[in-house]
Amino acid sequence: MEPLQRLFMPKSVAVIGGGAWCAAVIRQCRATGFTGPIWPVHPTRAEAFRSVADLPGVPDAAFVGVNRELTVSVVAELSAMGCGGAVCFAAGFREASVELADGAALQERLVAAAGRMRILGPNCYGFVNALDHVSLWPDLHGLVPVESGVAIVGQSSNVLINLTMQRRGLPIAAVIAAGNQAQVSMADIGRAMLDDPRVTALGLHIEGLTDLPAFAALAAHAADLRKPVVVLKVGRSAQAQQAAVSHTASLAGSDVGARALFARLGLWQVDSPTELLEALKIAHVTGGLASARVVSASCSGGEASIIADLGLAQGVAFPPLGPMQQADLRAALGPRVALANPLDYNTYIWDDGPALARTFAAMLGPDVALGCVVLDYPRAEMPAPAWDKVLDAVAQVRRDTGHPMAIVSLMAEGLPEAACRRLVADGVVPLCGMADALAAIRAAATPPGGAAPLLPLPGGPARVVGEAEAKALLAAHGLPVPRARRTTDPAAVAAEIGFPVVLKGEGIAHKTEAGAVALNLRDAGAVARAAATMPAQSFLVEEMVTGGIAELLIGVMKDPAHGFVLTLGLGGVLTELLRDTVSLIVPASEADLRAALGQLRIAPLLNGYRGKPGVALDAVIAAIMAVQAFVTAHAAAVEEVEINPLIATPERAVAADALIRMGGTE
Repeated sequence: MEPLQRLFMPKSVAVIGGGAWCAAVIRQCRATGFTGPIWPVHPTRAEAFRSVADLPGVPDAAFVGVNRELTVSVVAELSAMGCGGAVCFAAGFREASVELADGAALQERLVAAAGRMRILGPNCYGFVNALDHVSLWPDLHGLVPVESGVAIVGQSSNVLINLTMQRRGLPIAAVIAAGNQAQVSMADIGRAMLDDPRVTALGLHIEGLTDLPAFAALAAHAADLRKPVVVLKVGRSAQAQQAAVSHTASLAGSDVGARALFARLGLWQVDSPTELLEALKIAHVTGGLASARVVSASCSGGEASIIADLGLAQGVAFPPLGPMQQADLRAALGPRVALANPLDYNTYIWDDGPALARTFAAMLGPDVALGCVVLDYPRAEMPAPAWDKVLDAVAQVRRDTGHPMAIVSLMAEGLPEAACRRLVADGVVPLCGMADALAAIRAAATPPGGAAPLLPLPGGPARVVGEAEAKALLAAHGLPVPRARRTTDPAAVAAEIGFPVVLKGEGIAHKTEAGAVALNLRDAGAVARAAATMPAQSFLVEEMVTGGIAELLIGVMKDPAHGFVLTLGLGGVLTELLRDTVSLIVPASEADLRAALGQLRIAPLLNGYRGKPGVALDAVIAAIMAVQAFVTAHAAAVEEVEINPLIATPERAVAADALIRMGGTE
């Protein structure tokens, strides 16, 4: 394949097609500062070459702005002549498969026609490269020339346009629309951007993933380069998932799966476009934060209270001031200021630059990842020399200490664009809007990624494995299960198990709702009477697990877009009602599992609540590891595994019920 750099950093450009869109591409390319040749191609325009064959040279990049059928033939011509790459603007390919019966087939023809030539799209606006002053982009954009900055890749061209119009001081080096990702994926684009030493971080607006192994490799590559990747993923709502499918033919996957995957890969996750921009500023200026522990200083008690509350909601911590911090602050502020973090330093030192710098420096401590100063400028027509002194003081602290520093505005409009750019140049992060700022800080403290995810493979039609068989399969990988017998005469075999027993009717999906489960049966007569009431011909007689402290859920679901999603939480009949769960990606380590269980609301119960014993946590973790071992061994076939409940006692953890759905030949 041609290197993507030839497409993104061309020396010559061809624009194929007529109309307003192609005229805009030429106009925007020149406006961006491109000085190389731009060759228009149109069969009837006097100022254009009549065909691709008539071009005076081989273009490094082309914008193909013709209809969808003609796009295929033009791409074939460009590939044959050795063009470096093309933007395919037309829609009506795989993303329109519902409306156009030939959409998917036409996209396959397009990929075949491209051969070794790289293509962006189809259904794609193209790219703007502010580093090298070139754009193949048929609309307005807000990028200005920069020497370094972040790259943003997305599947929605209009979202990208809007992001380029930001006035928050973020230096954007490039924006690239991926479209349908027929040949070049977001991972391919992201890797090409990260390999440019002038690109400091990568932002991704994802509607759906098309190549999980490539995406995981991108995350690993970014980690090797120590360049953060910030992800905004749509798909929390059913409407967003449907829109993603219809818009770009992408597999949206589950929101839970996406969040678990991004956490596993060490990617910074955000939930809004403004959080994306703020997190990218932290990435560009600092490269990332060691933790979400911060100090904050403002001249208002109200602002101190607000940032504390918003920080609590986002998981940002404000550690108490240590003795050294308190002593230094007392020396800087005098006796009339109450010392705390967040700090209200009042207005005693307002307009006193040296005192402001001493105060902000005194706040910093060895366990603090970021020093924040809250500041909102007045309206543009109002002079603000005192506000400028705060900026100067923060910049001085950054220079003197080398500690990451940020200015945080209460309102997004509280930091003018000129002030933001000035701060970035001084190595200080301008964070616009307190809520977005704290969400970005939390994202920037994302721990490094872990082991590579277990990749799902395509499976055939799935079948549900019966409970007894499911337990046998899982037990072979080390999952503890109750002693049990399958029988048509449960009363006759119950004594072999040992009373009390549990009786379950077989062949019934939702046994509890169907009255096909009876617990704590203490003699053969009770077993016979219970069997007579169940809508079943065969039964499973099991040991009754007693002494349970908690009933837990262990679930694994194959998410083709994100891997095998492991869900842990409160089990039993209240699972759907209380939704106390946490999700990870298989395989998860024992340390990951212990940390995840600690996030549950029932964690105090697991650890021993109000003097009562806790569960055998090592046994619980061993049970989860056994389920993961089964999934790993049968990755080509597993669709779903659910243990509900896993009964956890002070001595052991036993799978009281199990469900497996498997495809393929297993």
